[in-house]
Amino acid sequence: MCGIVGYLGPQEPKNIIIDGLKKLEYRGYDSAGIAVIHDGKTKRVRAEGKLKNLEDKIVSEHFNGHLGIGHTRWATHGAPVERNAHPHQVGEISIVHNGIIENYLEIKEELLKKGAEIKSDTDSELVAHLIWEDIQKTHNLLQSVKNTLNKIVGAFSILVMWEKSPNELIAFKDGPPLIVGIGEKEFFVVSDVQAAIKHTKKFVYLNDREIVHINNGSVQFLSQKGDVLKKEIVTVDWSADQVEKMGYKHFMLKEIYEQPRAVAQAIAPYIDTDTHSVLMKNIGYDTAEMYKKIDRVFFIACGTSYYAAMVGKYLIEQIAKIPVETDIASEFRYRKPILPENTLVITISQSGETADTLAAIRLAKEHGAKTLSITNVAHSTIDREAMGHMYMNTGVEVGVASTKAFTSTLSLLNILAVQIAKARGGISPVSEKEIVKALLAVPSQMETVLSYDKYFNEAASKLGEFKGFLYLGRGVSFPIALEGALKLKELAYMHAEGYAAGEMKHGPLALIDEKMAIVVVAPSDDLIDKTISNLQEAKARGGKIISIGTGENAALKSMSEFYLSLPAALWTTNPLVAVVPLQLMSYHLADHLGYDVDQPRNLAKSVTVE
Repeated sequence: MCGIVGYLGPQEPKNIIIDGLKKLEYRGYDSAGIAVIHDGKTKRVRAEGKLKNLEDKIVSEHFNGHLGIGHTRWATHGAPVERNAHPHQVGEISIVHNGIIENYLEIKEELLKKGAEIKSDTDSELVAHLIWEDIQKTHNLLQSVKNTLNKIVGAFSILVMWEKSPNELIAFKDGPPLIVGIGEKEFFVVSDVQAAIKHTKKFVYLNDREIVHINNGSVQFLSQKGDVLKKEIVTVDWSADQVEKMGYKHFMLKEIYEQPRAVAQAIAPYIDTDTHSVLMKNIGYDTAEMYKKIDRVFFIACGTSYYAAMVGKYLIEQIAKIPVETDIASEFRYRKPILPENTLVITISQSGETADTLAAIRLAKEHGAKTLSITNVAHSTIDREAMGHMYMNTGVEVGVASTKAFTSTLSLLNILAVQIAKARGGISPVSEKEIVKALLAVPSQMETVLSYDKYFNEAASKLGEFKGFLYLGRGVSFPIALEGALKLKELAYMHAEGYAAGEMKHGPLALIDEKMAIVVVAPSDDLIDKTISNLQEAKARGGKIISIGTGENAALKSMSEFYLSLPAALWTTNPLVAVVPLQLMSYHLADHLGYDVDQPRNLAKSVTVE
């Protein structure tokens, strides 16, 4: 997702904007740029590649204005070259844009007929043309923005400034997030609070088709029609050092190590530690009443969140005894889903801004379903759309490859399964206490696994010799195998596939030879013997086995090249502990190969367009 930073205030915009864009680097980008009103004219600098290339260009530049906009671009329309980098300038108008203008071909054709000179291959530049064309008639930036908003269709967040009005900044959105930071006589407009959190803790979240108008030291929020809106100012209590590496080589490694605390924070609001019971906390509706009435659960998510949802299916079906379906959001929204009466639709999104998941929750509401969101960002768009809310509560997750948000989600799904079962009278106090005690033990169990970190670092060179990896698991370990394979693909760019271990005979055996690593997630549970039997087939064909089991499992250890012992855990919490070594393995292998672990190629932290 592209990064956006706008600033209007007494400080030099260059420093504020560059610093803000650095905080958004984790999202993935291929070019960057900045534009500041300087001596009544727009001073614009853009560069291909990393933000450092832009910094090098402007290190000796001085900007004496107090209004500026900046951008890191992830290419959609047009190659990642300087002419396509933002900000785009047409006449006296400059804009930055995150998203996609769906009717850009019609707009472009109309502009070309009028003789417009289009200099980039982007859809974004066309918005600047529309505003510039209109402002020459209205001589009013706000009016021209409103007129332009009526002409564009798609998913977008846009900041606009005008040379003739150096104390005025306007932004509007429909889709991707846009947030206004309110400081002392200064204002920030950003795509993520991380870009401004060191300057202010007060933020206003824009809804779709809303406009923010900052002018001469005041701020006003408007509807598309121009009606004045009263918006809530949200205090975000993240500290600035939460987005720094704090001595770790990469954000991802820091976030792997933060997981014990993240899990503890996620479950704390929902557990009575004295009685070891789950609290029926109000999460936006009468929790117990809601869960009594539902007959079916749908999980909708993308990527890592989808694999968490798969674990949730096992938990809810086995603990609460009601049917669960899992759906990839991009498939759900287009397959004309049938949602029976009394269905609860649960969406999972770390950012709370994932475009397909957002569209899915809106579709579910149209069908009359009850909705519950699990996010890490309160007041995000998905959070605001949902009727019920649960929060991962992990703090900032910077690494593109999700780690602590995933494990926090798994812990919440344990809570959710017990809540549903408890509301319906389907779980005994003894079973409830067992699950709660298991959850409370997870942070210390994770600490034990993290102590093995150095072994993965040492093994990285040998792991890099394999031509590919097959990840296997059964039951709740199957989604963890899928997540392990995804992490290796994301970070190390190696062939990796996750399979249900029972599927080995149905194709994957053909891939196995002495250059293929078999990574098996096999903590002790009622399926362990069947998993070991599946492994015998792989070993007989030359596969090199890397196994993750419970304690000193002699059978598993004897057939493995590498064996990692996990602390004994309940089946419900095994996934939280077992995923940690898979994260460490992917991290160290990718780092050994010299790849950018925090910013994998071609990927973004939050996908806010289709």
